[in-house]
Amino acid sequence: MASSSVLAPFIRKWEGGFANHPNDPGGATKWGVTLNTYRLFYGSYKSVEDLKNMTEYEWNNIFIRGFWDKALATQIVSQSVANMIVDWGWNAGMKTAIKAVQRILGCTADGIMGPITMGFINRANARDLFNKLYDARKKYYQNLVFKKPSMAVFYRGWINRIDDLKFTT
Repeated sequence: MASSSVLAPFIRKWEGGFANHPNDPGGATKWGVTLNTYRLFYGSYKSVEDLKNMTEYEWNNIFIRGFWDKALATQIVSQSVANMIVDWGWNAGMKTAIKAVQRILGCTADGIMGPITMGFINRANARDLFNKLYDARKKYYQNLVFKKPSMAVFYRGWINRIDDLKFTT
């Protein structure tokens, strides 16, 4: 079964520290956590300064409760597949990632990870599913840039990031 402790350092590596890029619709982020997400977990009164001071404990809580657990990733047999799904969700929203895997597997694409989707994931050939998720994710970013050209500044980084996710198990 997949472990969050394998993926967490990968995400932190790619997210870096605090950023507030003018082309990022998420606005201010630290370690990939947007201010809006931080407020969902720690209160609507939280400020950009509070986000800058977010602790590793707070980050890990958001990562586990808001992303890893929403994907039921601990139940995924393939660590590589879990990494691809949760990292995509971290970058684009869990519903986006879950709907993508559901469409690939021929499930109802409702954006909710449940026992039916989990069964399809764990019965699929893990390497094939990983490759299909890679292709779908790349196409997702291409479409995003096509719809919002201002996002092109992030495209190479997104592709480098998914290229860094290697299939192992």
